[in-house]
Amino acid sequence: MKFLVDAQLPRRLALFLRQVGHEAIHTLELPDGNRTPDTALETISQREQAVLVTKDTDFIYKVVLGQGAYKLLLVRTGNVSNDVLLSIFTRYLDDLVSALEQHTFVELTSDYLITHW
Repeated sequence: MKFLVDAQLPRRLALFLRQVGHEAIHTLELPDGNRTPDTALETISQREQAVLVTKDTDFIYKVVLGQGAYKLLLVRTGNVSNDVLLSIFTRYLDDLVSALEQHTFVELTSDYLITHW
């Protein structure tokens, strides 16, 4: 699966996703880095058919309208350390990938996954 990791999340998340066999890029690896506009992220997500991984709830509205990102993973873990965040991804990765294969919008919290559609 392909992932595009937004600026509010650590670069280590993209590295982790690559280490476990997925394609992943962090905004820091894009030409405009963490200043890449949201519309550009949505375009990249669509073009590459990459799941946009973000904490930014603004992306939800366009996904609801059938516009915006190809697929959206909203990370709703609150402010946790990078180590805790990676442990959450490790715990839910298989279920997360399965949910994203079937749904367009998925939320990840510290305790569970929520699939929307």
